[in-house]
Amino acid sequence: MKRNDVGVSMRNHSGLLAALCMVVSIAPGAIAQTPVGPPTGGGPYRARTLVELVKLDPTIKLDIRYATVKNFVGRAVYPDARAFLQRPAAEALLSVHRRLKEQGYGLVVYDAYRPWSITKLFWDITPPDKRVFVADPSTGSVHDRGCAVDVGLFDLRTGHEVQMPSAYDEKTERSFVTYTGGTAEQRARRDLLRKAMEHDRYFFVYPEEWWHYDFKDLRDYAIQDTPFSAIASPSRSEKP
Repeated sequence: MKRNDVGVSMRNHSGLLAALCMVVSIAPGAIAQTPVGPPTGGGPYRARTLVELVKLDPTIKLDIRYATVKNFVGRAVYPDARAFLQRPAAEALLSVHRRLKEQGYGLVVYDAYRPWSITKLFWDITPPDKRVFVADPSTGSVHDRGCAVDVGLFDLRTGHEVQMPSAYDEKTERSFVTYTGGTAEQRARRDLLRKAMEHDRYFFVYPEEWWHYDFKDLRDYAIQDTPFSAIASPSRSEKP
């Protein structure tokens, strides 16, 4: 869901703040002074290469929560249920997806690239005492870089998502990758997902959210605020 600024992420990944509260309300004074545009500076950065996952491999499944009312905002904040990543991250993710097929599973994507303006929206509607749970728009989110992805597993035989020790975006200790409760089958699937995602060391898990993975080269990409509609689809010859 959220991800704090990359400096914090790389300095102490296991100490990142917990996830967004599931229910927030707009309270008086909640909207404070925030940037009017994405943060700049740093770099040099690689050129933006955002690509749409299903255009590269239509067998990957999408369950984009921010395109629905099933999120903490209570309304859709994405215009369409689409998922994008920087091309190197996308190609690495699809390699994981293909590897999992050999074991009877596929990846389901809950969230990927997020325009910076949505990160700012989350900040603006969150009461000040709850802002420890959202990414500060002055530094941006790893999702804004197109280098973070929230994923789960689905069964290739049924097409249904499989159960993990917690639901996606559940804000309890059951979401931790070290949680020892739940069933043996649920823990095995969670651990299978992590093993597959971290196999080639392209992604690393956020310890308090079994579904969230950051791409290893996240520092190489700038914060983006490109709307989904402005991201060009790759041509057939560009597909991996």
